[in-house]
Amino acid sequence: MIAFFIFLGIVVLLVVMVVGLYNSLVTLRNRFKNAFSQIDVQLKRRYDLIPNLVETAKGYMKHERETLEAVIRARNSALSASDKAAQKPGDQSAMKDLASAEGALTGALGRLLALSESYPDLKANQNMLSLQEELTSTENRIAFARQAFNDAVTTYNISREKFPNSIVANMFHFAPAELLESTETAEERKAVKVSF
Repeated sequence: MIAFFIFLGIVVLLVVMVVGLYNSLVTLRNRFKNAFSQIDVQLKRRYDLIPNLVETAKGYMKHERETLEAVIRARNSALSASDKAAQKPGDQSAMKDLASAEGALTGALGRLLALSESYPDLKANQNMLSLQEELTSTENRIAFARQAFNDAVTTYNISREKFPNSIVANMFHFAPAELLESTETAEERKAVKVSF
């Protein structure tokens, strides 16, 4: 009889432990999904600013149609990738597609803004200045949201890989989550050289 109660106690203890670990993994998974939704909000804000930026530039940059169209194509591609990633935050394929699309958009925007420097009237346009300021602010918000997302994903991945959590994670199919990598290219990461 005592052996039965010891066995029953062990079973109850194991069930309580599995339930606790499962709930912990669910909490961490929901935290990184919430963190991605914060990125998604800022990306949508960015995507909404871009058509206004292009429309403002269009009047001044009549001969730069190819650049303007490249920005719009890159924006539409990034918006599509963002929508797919929002459906599956942390999914490896979705995160890589989003990072790639965001890199292309950042490059296209960079070319547009660099080209706008050649047009003094556009550079001085109050609407263009305001949109550039909004875009810069949004880029900073995206960077902070990306950092929070990556922190939440790292915490989740560490938790799901620890023992005995890994047993519960595999048993209930808690897949690893993918970080949202930086969209900077190797060239952009190089230190700026300053000479006097």
